[in-house]
Amino acid sequence: MQANKHLLLWTSLVTLALLVFAAANENVFKEWRRVQSAASGPSGPIDVHLRQVVVPTLAVADRCVTCHVGMAAGEPVVAGDPTLKRHPDVGHDPNVMGCTACHAGQGRATEKAAAHGDVHFWPTPMIPLRYADAGCGGCHTHIAVPTVDRLAAGERAFERNDCLACHKLDGRGGTLRPLGAGGMEGPDLSFVGARAFRVDWYDAHLARRGEASGGPWDDSFGPLSREDRDALDAFLRSRVGAPKLVQAKATFNSLGCRGCHKIAGVGGDDGPELTLEGAKDPGRIDFTHVRGEHDLANWLAEHFRSPATLVPGSQMPVLSLSEPQIDLLVRYMLSLRRANVPEAWWPKDRVRAERLGEREFSVDGATLYGSFCAACHGPNGEGMRYPGMPAFPAIGNPDFLAVASDEFLTSTIAHGRPGRRMGAWGEGSGGLRASEIATVVAHLRSLGGVALEPDSRAPRWVRGDAALGAQLYGAHCMQCHGARGEGGEGPALANAGLLANATDTYLFETIRRGRRGTTMQGFAQPSTVRPTLADPEIESIVTFLRSWENQP
Repeated sequence: MQANKHLLLWTSLVTLALLVFAAANENVFKEWRRVQSAASGPSGPIDVHLRQVVVPTLAVADRCVTCHVGMAAGEPVVAGDPTLKRHPDVGHDPNVMGCTACHAGQGRATEKAAAHGDVHFWPTPMIPLRYADAGCGGCHTHIAVPTVDRLAAGERAFERNDCLACHKLDGRGGTLRPLGAGGMEGPDLSFVGARAFRVDWYDAHLARRGEASGGPWDDSFGPLSREDRDALDAFLRSRVGAPKLVQAKATFNSLGCRGCHKIAGVGGDDGPELTLEGAKDPGRIDFTHVRGEHDLANWLAEHFRSPATLVPGSQMPVLSLSEPQIDLLVRYMLSLRRANVPEAWWPKDRVRAERLGEREFSVDGATLYGSFCAACHGPNGEGMRYPGMPAFPAIGNPDFLAVASDEFLTSTIAHGRPGRRMGAWGEGSGGLRASEIATVVAHLRSLGGVALEPDSRAPRWVRGDAALGAQLYGAHCMQCHGARGEGGEGPALANAGLLANATDTYLFETIRRGRRGTTMQGFAQPSTVRPTLADPEIESIVTFLRSWENQP
């Protein structure tokens, strides 16, 4: 009996102690209570209590502002822990949409690890702070982003022409002058791409300068070249308050990534769809070969460095990217996500993209080529070679462009090369519109700097000896193009797409003159390693190549 009394006493005391500890832990020792207790506002210590942002329309109840008190609506500026600071200006009130719509994480949690989503089985951890602007991709779809080079040209024009004297841009500019005269005459342009700007801004500025009799209008503004104006237009359209994210998207648009990957239905099929890459669940990722933190950002960075190390059998080549490029691409990948918000909440850029069909990438020739072609054919059409892969042709080569008609180029881009890595880019497959394909063709012409040589002959004019052509092909062509034209060091010549689109002149002249800068040397030129071929012999080879057209 005495033993039972002792058992009851000590278990009661232990239970009481646990209850006291639990109450103290909940009401005294919680991290958010310590943060708030150390904070003070203009009137002294702030009221310590649980705070949250509730947005019924979005089914959001985010308690992040319990620790990040300075970001809560109506809270005074507080001093203390760095987590108490106010939210940076992002063009809209974060209290309208809550926190997790942009930053992800677990909004109802009040413990740091749980709130940031750094717990097992939580599929949407918080976006790392260094990539916080990637959260904009949940709602926004930035329109007409150009290549890195074009973006840089616009930024240089903006600074060279002294626009910062009157305008603020991403925290810079709006110069203050002595006695307060003339400081910040123009509006802040950090968000001008999201809010739109006057298309006749240049004419309006010129008129204003004509009316001025001194001051900054005379000192800081003058006539601009058409090249500078076009560069400034492209640059201003990209100013949406997230300069790093726009630069990241421009990097993606410069490296030919859409040549293998689709985003929102536009792009190639060789690689996986990337439309929601930033929403990938880390719990489904193998981090065995990932250094550092086991989060999506580090996995993506390692994947850009060595794709096959993380994904065995990956066909993605090692692109030899610099670390700054990798960092920008990781930022863009993390932005590829979609917040579940009603359409009435969509920003204008997303409406323009998803409802009006406007492009996320600029539709000038350089950007289209950079987005879809550069990874395989080189930034300037010089061709590319990756370890373990056949060489990709140099489509900016002057010898190629001198004999390749616009119809040939257009058809090749639109329909691709069946059986080869050159996919079809027409609207029903890769997603390029006819006008965009025409723009790419014009850009290719500019890369080579040559026009198509005139040819009055019919598309099929060659009448050679197929038997002789077969012998000559076996002796001089088979080593590079394969015994049956299947390709090897050189491209596949038995390809149905090539033979259907290529004229006899194209095939004849390619064999006769070759391609400078490549292993394909012209057979009309003398050589110490092979005989020169006469025109009738070249015509016989073309006739033999044509014999493959009707083969299954």
